[in-house]
Amino acid sequence: MGKRKSRAKPAPKKRMDKLDTVFSCPFCNHGTGVECRLAMPENFFSDMKNLIGEASCRICQESFSTVITALTEAIDIYSEWIDECERVNNLEDDDGDQDEGFMPRKRVSTCDWE
Repeated sequence: MGKRKSRAKPAPKKRMDKLDTVFSCPFCNHGTGVECRLAMPENFFSDMKNLIGEASCRICQESFSTVITALTEAIDIYSEWIDECERVNNLEDDDGDQDEGFMPRKRVSTCDWE
């Protein structure tokens, strides 16, 4: 007689590591100064338009607010703040180049060559 086949055990569920909610401040560089909060209303599913996430530094009192979705995590708010800081810094750098006498070139289409 043959042996009965046993059921295969289900694979163990992988644990998801928790993401950070405290980050370093881009202005004062304090290591654990920025705390991110997700402000979700009590009637979460009926009021999806008023979801706001806020990142604020306890040391220098700088803060950043953005609109969030149901899938947004604290790291997303902090990343948007860093991206916005870099975008503003790049805009300031671009404005500084024009003051030094650099003129942007005007594009000319090939139909204007005739």
